Amino acid sequence: MNLYTSLKNSSIILIILGGFYLAAQLFNYSKIDDPTTEHIGSEYMSKYNVYALKTPGNIMFAGEQVPLERWDVKESFDRELLVNTYWQSQTLLFIKRANRYFPIIEPILKEQGVPDDFKYLALIESGLVPTIKSPAGAVGIWQFMQGTAKDYGLEVETEVDERYNIEKSTIAACKYLKQSYEKYGSWTLVAASYNAGRRFVSEQLKKQDAGSYFDLLLGDETGRYVFRIMAIKRIMENPADFGFLFRDSDLYPNIPTYKVKITTNVEDFAVFAKENGVNYKLLKHFNPWLRKAYLTNKYKKEYEITLPAKGYINFAFSEYKNPIDSVSVK
Repeated sequence: MNLYTSLKNSSIILIILGGFYLAAQLFNYSKIDDPTTEHIGSEYMSKYNVYALKTPGNIMFAGEQVPLERWDVKESFDRELLVNTYWQSQTLLFIKRANRYFPIIEPILKEQGVPDDFKYLALIESGLVPTIKSPAGAVGIWQFMQGTAKDYGLEVETEVDERYNIEKSTIAACKYLKQSYEKYGSWTLVAASYNAGRRFVSEQLKKQDAGSYFDLLLGDETGRYVFRIMAIKRIMENPADFGFLFRDSDLYPNIPTYKVKITTNVEDFAVFAKENGVNYKLLKHFNPWLRKAYLTNKYKKEYEITLPAKGYINFAFSEYKNPIDSVSVK
C-alpha cells in the first residue's frame, strides 16, 4: 500500500468517525424530555390542537336533503369533512382557484339549468386545473374521456382538444348531467354516476334493490365521492368556521379577457401571440385547448382565441381587489 493510499484511507476513516460524533452531538442537542411529563405535555398541547368537527344538522345537495339523521350517512360525511379540513394546503388551493374559475362555470350551469352545486363536482374531479390529464386519459376540468367528449359535441383532434376549453367542456358536462337526471331523477345519483358511470350505478341500484345513493353499497371511491363534494361545499361556503383565513389579495384573480375570432390557419402561435400583445406562454395559459404551436384549420372553422384584456397582462396581486367580470371584444 503506497503513501497516497494510506493517507486516503485514513482520511476516509476520520471523516466517518467525525460524522458519527457530529450526529451524536446533534442528537444530544435536539433531545427533549419525555413528552409525557406535565411540563412538556402542557406546553405542546397549548400550541397544537386537533379538533373534532361539529356535524351540521342540515345539509342540502342540489336542492336535495341529505339524511344526516342516519348514523352511516353522518359518519361518511364526517370523514370527508375531517379529511378536507385537515388537508389544509389542498383545500386552500381549491379556495384560491375557485375565485378564478367559478365565475366562469357558475353562469353556464345557471343558463343550462344545472344546480350550482355541481361546480364542486368539477373541483373534485380536477382540482380546477384546466390542463390536468388522468392516467386513464380523462382530460380537463370536467375530466372527459375522448369518446364521451365527442358524444357531447366537443372537438377532440391532434391540434384542437376542446376538453381543455373551460366554457365548452362545461356546456358538454351540463348536457351529460341533465341526461343523467332524466334517467335517475336524483342529483346525488347523477353525481355518483358521473364518477362510476351510468351502467354501473344502474346495475347496483337493481342488484341491491335500492332507490337512492345513500342506500347503495359502493366501492370506496364512489362511496366517498358525493360526500366529498358535499364536504368541500360546506367548507368553501363557511371557510372561517374551519380555520381557513385569507385576504382578497391571496386569491387567484379572475382576469378579464376578450375573444379574437379566427377562421384561417395560424402558422405560428408565438408570432400570433406577439402580434396580439402577449407572449406564447400566456396565450397557451388562456387557451390550453390549442394543442400545437400552429393551427391548420383546413375546413376554415371559426375558433375564438381568449386573451387577457389590456392592462391585465402582468398586473400585480397587490393591485387586485375583487373578482372582475370578463369582457368580450369581437
